[in-house]
Amino acid sequence: MTYSVQRDFIGYGANPPDPHWPGGAKLAVNFVINYEEGSEPSIGDGDAATETGVSDAAGGRGVQGRDLAAESMFEYGARAGFWRLLRIFADHGMAPTIFACALALERNPAAAEAIRTGGLDICCHGWRWENHFALTEAQERDRIAMAVTSLIATTGAPPVGWYCRYSPSENTRRLLVEHGGFAYDSDSYADDLPFWTRVGETPHLVVPYSLTTNDTKMMSTAGTSDLWFAYMRDAFDLLLAEGRAGQPKMMNIGLHMRMIGQPARAMGLVRLLDHIAKRRSEVWIAPRSAIARHWAQTHPAA
Repeated sequence: MTYSVQRDFIGYGANPPDPHWPGGAKLAVNFVINYEEGSEPSIGDGDAATETGVSDAAGGRGVQGRDLAAESMFEYGARAGFWRLLRIFADHGMAPTIFACALALERNPAAAEAIRTGGLDICCHGWRWENHFALTEAQERDRIAMAVTSLIATTGAPPVGWYCRYSPSENTRRLLVEHGGFAYDSDSYADDLPFWTRVGETPHLVVPYSLTTNDTKMMSTAGTSDLWFAYMRDAFDLLLAEGRAGQPKMMNIGLHMRMIGQPARAMGLVRLLDHIAKRRSEVWIAPRSAIARHWAQTHPAA
């Protein structure tokens, strides 16, 4: 099977297709909880250094050897942040998609059970939180197979979607199609709507993700819950206005347990969910797999 990554600067252009979201919704919203804690690079797991990125430990700390403080910040996400986020979503009658790192769920059976019994949507976030672009083709093929096998064991079903840590390799999409069973991948930030691509002769759906409407912004420009809420509210309001004007879109809201799971930041999420709830009649709050399924049915590959 041949596949060569091609850049596309045109996309849907000035006239994107009408998604025909269920119920005539003007905007589809998908919440993502990135479940990574326990799969990140760690000296204890044989890696060269402790992961500090996308956490309160980020930045030059000068720690030699294991960074136990950074490790405990990741532990907080799985021990406390995950459960706080589940309660907040349950209180609002909304459900997130879980970007699940397989090894992380192996290390927290209670969380895996909560995801399984809650019927939460699963998108595979890899076997571990690692850079796929740094893997050989054989390594990457092996990691995909390991991740799927693991998630079947912990969640009871194979994942229907895939999302790498930050950036895929040039082989990733081809290997996903080769493995089979994936309805979509989210290894693109290129659009506000799903789109089709081809791997050889096989149509393959891409449901783009976003690092912009993401809680990582709390670590930089939108550093408080109020600022982050305002930032996210503005994105939501503009996308909803575009939908009302005849061009409905999709909004991704990316969350990390060790970040927005902290109490002061979690209040920003509460405010955002409250804001969205007031406009619930115009919004389709959907699992990622449902968005992929709807798109494939409504806009099948040419």
